[in-house]
Amino acid sequence: MPSDNSHDDKILRVRVTAQDADTLRALLRNERPDVGGRPRTHADGSVGIDAYVPAGKAEALEQPGVTVTVVADATATGKARQAEVGEGDRFADPSAVPRGLGDKVED
Repeated sequence: MPSDNSHDDKILRVRVTAQDADTLRALLRNERPDVGGRPRTHADGSVGIDAYVPAGKAEALEQPGVTVTVVADATATGKARQAEVGEGDRFADPSAVPRGLGDKVED
């Protein structure tokens, strides 16, 4: 059953940065967020990775030695990309004769 609160359904893209690789591994093992890509090591020795999490879980990822930065609202981005998709079948041959059951539509 869909939630009445859209905040609960929102997915955020976050950047999780840990003070070191062991801290990041422990977080990923315990919290199991949906990660995107590979971890990146920064010049200061910290390690970061992008993750996709429900809006309510983003703050819960923050722990000692770990910071979480919201990069984007992945749900809004996905809906914007879906709005770009056209209607109809772009591969349909305009000269093809329809077959089977259907409705005759006048142009």
